[in-house]
Amino acid sequence: METLAAVLWERDAPWSVETIELDPPGPEEVQVELHASGMCHSDEHIVTGDMPFHLPCIGGHEGAGIVQAVGSKVTSVQPGDHVVFGFTPSCGRCPSCSTGHQSLCDLGARLYTGRQISDGTARHHGRGQDIATACLVGSFAHHTVVHEASCIRIDPSVPLDRACLLGCGFVTGWGSAVYAADVRPGDTVVVAGVGGIGAAAIQGAKLAGARVIVALDPAASKKEQALAMGATHVATSWEEAPGVVAEATWNRGVDKFICTMGRGDGKLVRKALAMTAKRGRMVVTNIHPAGEREVAVNFMDLTLSEKQIVGTLYGSANPRADIPKLLELWSAGLVDLDAVVSRTYALEDINDGYADMRTGNFLRGVLRYPAAG
Repeated sequence: METLAAVLWERDAPWSVETIELDPPGPEEVQVELHASGMCHSDEHIVTGDMPFHLPCIGGHEGAGIVQAVGSKVTSVQPGDHVVFGFTPSCGRCPSCSTGHQSLCDLGARLYTGRQISDGTARHHGRGQDIATACLVGSFAHHTVVHEASCIRIDPSVPLDRACLLGCGFVTGWGSAVYAADVRPGDTVVVAGVGGIGAAAIQGAKLAGARVIVALDPAASKKEQALAMGATHVATSWEEAPGVVAEATWNRGVDKFICTMGRGDGKLVRKALAMTAKRGRMVVTNIHPAGEREVAVNFMDLTLSEKQIVGTLYGSANPRADIPKLLELWSAGLVDLDAVVSRTYALEDINDGYADMRTGNFLRGVLRYPAAG
């Protein structure tokens, strides 16, 4: 079939919205009509080359839609089901999945290839070439074909333009606070970077019972949004932040420092660690450039204060359990997905959406497709 997709043909170029050819699903695959896709900063990393996905590539990994067709071996979903894509597939059988670490499923090793898990070939084609899909999903398209391991069924009553946020950003941010940082009641926390992921991290820290939540972001326009979502203090620069942290924690530093900036910077690791308390934990959620090899860290401070630096993928969450859980929390009014969405766009306006994101005065853009009505 033919469908519309946003394709990146070369680094540092705009997304090209064009018609592509889509093959039917293979035996273990699912064809989905997309209704919405979040515009994650990770897709910007594909443009810049910080994440070296194979090109040409259909972007998007934070998608939700309705199943149209399934392969002969698919058992977990059927046509008509509403699904969210997990940007890391989960097989349920590998050592990581079977020990409750779905975010580290062995199938994730194939993310950069953009080819189908089952046989390493492509289902998406254009300009006479095979086209890769971001995170084996390619949600910047009106239709896509993915492996069953990437599909998570959800209740059909949930609006798909909100459910899509759980395909990556909201689960990643919330899990960064609740799981990776292990925020406990009474803890003090910094969330550095208040985009879609940082906004979810603030909400996760609040729900986990944090007493102090410092939102660190240079965009002054985000101050009220951060406070509305649960932040207790705001700092607008890395120079201002140490004073805010010192005052809020009686000079002890924060128990948990969560990095959710749009692009990681190794030079800031030392500054973050300096604001972290004894036996505190610094969580690195944001993507650093793949070529970055130097990080500034005071290892004397790390050792003598027994501090920790922890990386996290997908917020160390289990998406098959946590996506339905977060949707229930949203329906109960305990987390706010609506507050994270700054604006919606048509697929044809994707480059405008990323231009808006680069201004910094933005939490999350969402693409809504014609099927959404």
